[in-house]
Amino acid sequence: MNHVLLLPILLPMFAGGVLTAMPMHRLRAQRVVCMTATLLLVPAAALLVGRAAGGGIDVYQLGNWQAPFGIVLQLDRLGALMLALTALLAPAALAAAGPELVRAGRHFHALFQFQLMGLNGAFLAGDLFNLFVFFEILLIASYALLIHGAGRERIGAGLHYVLLNLVASSFFLVAIGMLYGLTGTLNLAHMGLRLQGLPGADVPLAVAAGVMLMLVFGLKAAIFPLYFWLPRAYAGTAGPVAALFAVMTKVGLYAMLRCDALVFGAAQGLLATFMQDWLPVLALATLAAGAVGALAAASLRALTSYLVLASVGLLGIAVAMQTQAAWAAALYYLLSTTLCTAGLFLLADALEPADATGRGSVMAGTRLAGVLYLIGAVVAVGLPPLSGFIGKVMILRAVPPGGAIVYWPAILVSGLVLLVAASRTGTRLLWRLPHDGANAAHDAGAPVPLRVRSHPEGRKLACSAFLLACNVMLTAFAAPVSTYVSQAAAQLQDRAAYIRAVLPGGVSPQAGR
Repeated sequence: MNHVLLLPILLPMFAGGVLTAMPMHRLRAQRVVCMTATLLLVPAAALLVGRAAGGGIDVYQLGNWQAPFGIVLQLDRLGALMLALTALLAPAALAAAGPELVRAGRHFHALFQFQLMGLNGAFLAGDLFNLFVFFEILLIASYALLIHGAGRERIGAGLHYVLLNLVASSFFLVAIGMLYGLTGTLNLAHMGLRLQGLPGADVPLAVAAGVMLMLVFGLKAAIFPLYFWLPRAYAGTAGPVAALFAVMTKVGLYAMLRCDALVFGAAQGLLATFMQDWLPVLALATLAAGAVGALAAASLRALTSYLVLASVGLLGIAVAMQTQAAWAAALYYLLSTTLCTAGLFLLADALEPADATGRGSVMAGTRLAGVLYLIGAVVAVGLPPLSGFIGKVMILRAVPPGGAIVYWPAILVSGLVLLVAASRTGTRLLWRLPHDGANAAHDAGAPVPLRVRSHPEGRKLACSAFLLACNVMLTAFAAPVSTYVSQAAAQLQDRAAYIRAVLPGGVSPQAGR
């Protein structure tokens, strides 16, 4: 067995435990431990991407118990891609979280590590129950991170976020129980085999459990009409936390892809009605809600929150197509939008720092901030030549002929609305008149770009620049990245390969009953 598969889980787990036990006043030592553990995830993720790029599926059997009876971790191209994305995002978010944020509450660094542990575990989980366990780990950590520093806005948004996710977790458990009762297994590959031979009388119950599971993932991804928690929660929390949260909605979409490919798609299209009829409508509604919300946004924080929502809608459209080309396009666009919105959240935190009440107060921008906003807006809206445009073109090209009359206008019109919203917010933030001073410029009617010189804002701008530079690199290396995501999508739909890798000796569908 390849023990390297455990590193993305064990590193943040042990680091979180050490940080919890460290004295609260040793902030510098805590930061060193947290940053060291976070940076170690980068080579670990790079190593796993290299292993997955060969096309094999690595399986780790915990306790050396064979599947389907034991707990397994599995690594394929998709899982490695998500691990690499998280490893790239985490150091930038942590570096942007300065002492002023850490001192605003307790155990920030430990919670940050447990959040990473939950994220990485979800991307490696090979069975449904452990997917639930890692979901709960990342959600519990996110509850505390969301309200870190308190404030009326954060507490209110956090309460809605906690209640909705607790309800979703309850339904998650119910769906797991129903599927286990029907199949007698929790292993994803084995469950797909079992559902293929399900008696006709049990099919409606399996469909109900599958739809419930997909709706739970939809809530965690913020798909319409389960999205209303996201704008307040993301706009109200600290910028570095929101930057890390940029990947959290993608975990719900990842779970949709994984379960559709290995469980329900393997069962002769058990959820075909939901995936082909319901999900496209919900995704289009999510895209529309994100575009309209962005148009009404009064701050960069709110705008970026709705950009996340719009990206979820676009990704949902691609997931619902259930083709290799569409899933490859979804994975490329997922990389682009996650890095972009995370960078914009950090930029928003530099330009709109929250005051003691949790509300934002607009500060002045620099030329660097203007350039960063321009790059972020171009990527988020999907304008050429950057990665957002490439991702959207890939999705548009994957649209089947029968869906072009609906999807093409929806995607293009939403892009136009987002362009208007981004232009208005950028003008207000970066070319506004100062509230005091510069009377001569005011009299002349000339817009004056202002400057931020404080160290915390400079650090956030640097971290934002790093993430947005990754978008530029994603554009420059679009060809190899698109090849990788195409291979990842093809591998995800090769269910026989997972069965050979995960189940010993090609275990029969009835094994373990």
